Amino acid sequence: MTKRIIAMVGDFYHKEEWAVASLNKALEELPEVTVEYASAENIIEHLKTKPDAIVLFKENRLNPQDEEIKIWMDDEVAEAISQYVQDGGGWVAWHSGLASYENIETYTSMLRGYFEYHPDKHQVVTYKTVEGTEITSEENEYEFLDEHYFVFCDEEKTNIFLTSESVDGSSIAGWTHEYGKGRVVCLTPAHLEEGLLHPMTTSLLASSIKVSIN
Repeated sequence: MTKRIIAMVGDFYHKEEWAVASLNKALEELPEVTVEYASAENIIEHLKTKPDAIVLFKENRLNPQDEEIKIWMDDEVAEAISQYVQDGGGWVAWHSGLASYENIETYTSMLRGYFEYHPDKHQVVTYKTVEGTEITSEENEYEFLDEHYFVFCDEEKTNIFLTSESVDGSSIAGWTHEYGKGRVVCLTPAHLEEGLLHPMTTSLLASSIKVSIN
C-alpha cells in the first residue's frame, strides 16, 4: 500500500536543492512511499490532508540575519502538529527541523529535544549508530565534514540510535519515540552536500521515514 509523505525543506542557511536530492535518494529505498514538497507556511492545511508522515528540514526563523526576526511556527501551528502526531501521524525532524524552536514548548516537548548550538567552524564529525534499535540494527560509524549539532535530548523519554563526535565534543544525533498514536524521529546530520548525499545519511533518513509511517 502506497504511503504519502509531505516534505518541507530548505531555509536561509540550508539549501533546498541539496535536501531534495538527499531525500529523493533516501526514497529510492522506499518504493512504497511518495513525496510531495510543500511550503511550511501552509502546514495546517497540509495536516488536514492526513499524510502518513511529514519530514521537516527547515529552521523556524524566516529571516535570521534581520534585526526583526520572523518565524513560521507559532503556538497554534505547534498545537496542530502535536495533535496530528498524537492522532497517528509520523514526524521526522531532520537537521534544521530541530533548530530555533527552543521557545516553542509544544513542539520541543513532542520532539523531546532541540538544537542548542553548533561551532562556527565545520569539522569532521564521526557518526556512530547504536546496535539493536528500530532504526539501526548494528553498530556502524562514518564521518564527513559537517556542521556539528549539539542538542538537548530528554534521553530517559526516548530511544537513541545515533551519536556524534568531533574535536568540539560529543552529542546525541538521532532519537525516536512514540507520541500518542504516532511516531517522532529526530536526525541531526547533515548540512553540506557531501554529508547529505552520503550513503549512510540517506540510509538513516530512509529508515527514519519507514519507522515514522509504520
